[in-house]
Amino acid sequence: QLQASGGGLVQAGGSLRLSCAASGDIFSVNAMDWYRQRPGEERELVASAQGRFTISRDNTKNAVYLQMNSLRPEDTAFYYCHAIIAPYYGPGSKYLPKDYWGQGTQVTVSS
Repeated sequence: QLQASGGGLVQAGGSLRLSCAASGDIFSVNAMDWYRQRPGEERELVASAQGRFTISRDNTKNAVYLQMNSLRPEDTAFYYCHAIIAPYYGPGSKYLPKDYWGQGTQVTVSS
């Protein structure tokens, strides 16, 4: 249901843009955001980090983007797309939003 892309290797100070889109039959996408998990740490919500990161959504495409600028080695992590989606299973299906996670995309920032 969630497909993320855009990770890779970048030098410190560089930029990357991650994309994630929800697919399938959907009643609604209620929220979309990004989490990351650095080595040896718990997964954390990605928020605007001193203006370096910007999260944007395109509701027409059920997509969310993470623009990361001025990347630092400590930004190295797996980045996960997260969404609260109400899937549609056909006539009579109930409206039941639930959490979905993308497969994760690796971002590596070299010094």
